[in-house]
Amino acid sequence: MVSGQWQSEKEKEKEKAIDDWLPITSSRNAKWWYSAFHNVTAMVGAGVLSLPYAMSELGWGPGIAVMVISWIVTLYTLWQMVEMHEMVPGKRFDRYHELGQYAFGEKLGLYIVVPQQLIVEVGVCIVYMVTGGRSLKKFHDVVCSDCKQIKLTFFIMIFASVHFVLSQLPNFNSISGISLAAAVMSFSYSTIAWVASVDKGKQEHVEYGYKSDTQERTVMRFLAALGDVAFAYAGHNVVLEIQATIPSTPEKPSKKPMWKGVIVAYIVVALCYFPVAFVGYWAFGNGVEDNILVSLSRPHWLIAMANMMVVVHVIGSYQIYAMPVFDMMETVLVKRLRFPPGLTLRLITRSAYVAFTMFVGITFPFFGGLLSFFGGFAFAPTTYFLPCIMWLAIYKPRRFSLSWITNWICIILGVLLMILAPIGALRDIIGNIIDKQYKFYQ
Repeated sequence: MVSGQWQSEKEKEKEKAIDDWLPITSSRNAKWWYSAFHNVTAMVGAGVLSLPYAMSELGWGPGIAVMVISWIVTLYTLWQMVEMHEMVPGKRFDRYHELGQYAFGEKLGLYIVVPQQLIVEVGVCIVYMVTGGRSLKKFHDVVCSDCKQIKLTFFIMIFASVHFVLSQLPNFNSISGISLAAAVMSFSYSTIAWVASVDKGKQEHVEYGYKSDTQERTVMRFLAALGDVAFAYAGHNVVLEIQATIPSTPEKPSKKPMWKGVIVAYIVVALCYFPVAFVGYWAFGNGVEDNILVSLSRPHWLIAMANMMVVVHVIGSYQIYAMPVFDMMETVLVKRLRFPPGLTLRLITRSAYVAFTMFVGITFPFFGGLLSFFGGFAFAPTTYFLPCIMWLAIYKPRRFSLSWITNWICIILGVLLMILAPIGALRDIIGNIIDKQYKFYQ
């Protein structure tokens, strides 16, 4: 009996030592403002620069409605996740899939959450590889217009080289400085985008009608634009992992400082998204490029600076989305496959992940064009309606109560988004393949 108890204590100690080493659970001394800038960095991605283009495919009325409804719905579902983090006394759901397992069961929870979360996180990391490389190239081309043209591939490799170093930082708190810089940059380049659009003014012969020549293409592009908007609200995939870094006691639960940070983050999101989307569309109409900075070709120094800000921001965003993936890989290797935790394991696994995302980014530099598909297929469930399903499964609110009705409205909207956005995006992708728009290894 004593031997069995000793064995159990020893196993608990070993388990605690592993948890103290894993990136998500190793540090719990974050402040509320860490939550604010981590959420801004995770949410306000380079996707904000494509919002005027999404508006041009949606039109004024539907575009404003989709943007505002998405902001409200995702704020509500984010609140639900913050609340559910510590719904069981004495236990914390530090990872999205742990909450899924509690709501749906051990195996089913993993099957539902992990594939979708990985699609989002790995997809975002690949997109940011390409975005970082493109912004570096744009900066180079603007600053040195007479220089010899350099392939995008090399700029992606330069961008990736930073991550081979930064990916060795152990946990969320250790990347807080990078995340803060990234959050400041995202707000800065968003502000540059809409202020420069105001300065440029409404262009001559600007048109706000749908630009596609056929009704079928108009509908498909409308649906694809829904996916672009869904991609802009992808921060939920790392929210529990961010909350896991905040200390918690029964008297002072982590949800209070976390929610404070989320409110600040969502105010910043509104200050970035709405002016960029609406002012950019107002200035350029349906002739706006899929990156508003491309439409704003002058002044050169401002565009160069904005592109460099994008680079700094996506460095931070890449790390925010990579950290839960590192945690998953290291958990499997250490807990399931019994690899000894340490520097060697971390160096090999994280470097391999950075190399993989770099390789895919170099091979498919048009990966951003696939975002509408992923935006609907994976981002919509994890952001718009999976938290609502978990809430209904766990709390079981009374039928036709306000909570029940609100959750079902969010679920219906989210499911529609998940079904419709990939249809439009797939049509767009097939069209681009036929037109030979996609080029490998640019």
